[in-house]
Amino acid sequence: METIRIDTDARGVAHLWLARPEKHNALSAQMIRELTRAAQALGADPAVRVVVLAAEGRSFCAGGDLGWMQEQMRADAETRRQGARELAMMLNALNTLPKPLIGRVQGNAFGGGIGMISVCDVAVAVPEARFGLTETRLGLIPATIGPYVLARMGEDKARRVFMSARLFGAEEALRLNLLASLADAETLDAAVEAEVVPYLSCAPGAVAAAKRLARRLGSPIGEAEIEASIQALVEVWEGDEAPEGIAAFFDKRKPRWHVG
Repeated sequence: METIRIDTDARGVAHLWLARPEKHNALSAQMIRELTRAAQALGADPAVRVVVLAAEGRSFCAGGDLGWMQEQMRADAETRRQGARELAMMLNALNTLPKPLIGRVQGNAFGGGIGMISVCDVAVAVPEARFGLTETRLGLIPATIGPYVLARMGEDKARRVFMSARLFGAEEALRLNLLASLADAETLDAAVEAEVVPYLSCAPGAVAAAKRLARRLGSPIGEAEIEASIQALVEVWEGDEAPEGIAAFFDKRKPRWHVG
C-alpha cells in the first residue's frame, strides 16, 4: 500500500488513512485499487470492530485525480469503462463494509471526497472545512458518487449543491445531512472516539446485520444504480465538455462556457 495506510489498535479500531497529502488525497487509479483491497480486508478481519476513515495533510480528499481522468478520456472505450467501474466498486466496497465506518474530516472535501464522506455511517468535520460537488465546473458530473450522495442527503437537499459546483461550509454540510457533527481540530479525535466507543459494547454480528438491514430498507443502491452511474461517467468522459474543462484547468484558463 503506497497511497493509503492502516493502523489498528488493541481494541480492534482501525484507522484507514488516505495518504497522498501532497496531492490533497485526490483519488488516483492506484489509490482506488488500494482502497478497494483495504475495504475487503478490513471487512473480512474478525478482529476489526470499527473503521475510521481519515486523511493525512490539510485536505480530506480533493476528489478524482485529474491526471487519472485525462488518461481515461484518452483511453479506448473498454479501458474507460473499466476505470469507471473500479471507482464505482471502490465506493461500493466502502458502503457495504460490514463494520461501522466513521469519517474523520480534518479538511476540505470536493467531488469524490463528498462521495467518500457519504459512504461513512457517521462523519465528523472541523468547522473550517469547505465542501463542494465541483464536477460540473470541469465539464464532469458527480456520477459514481451520485447514489451515495443522494442516499445521504436526500434528493431535495442534494439538488441544492449537486449541479452548481458551488462551495459550501461545514454548517451547511450539517444541514444537508452530509455531516453528523462538527468539532474543533483540537477536539476532533475526541469527537470521533465518542462515535467509536458505543460500538465496542455491541455484538459485531448484530452491528453488521443492522447495517445491512438499514441499507436494504433505505435508498436502494444495487447493481442497476451502480451500472447507471458507471454509464453516466463514461458518457461524460466521451463527450466534448470534459476534455475542455480539464484542459482549461491545466492551462490555467477559463473553459469556453464560463461567463463573467
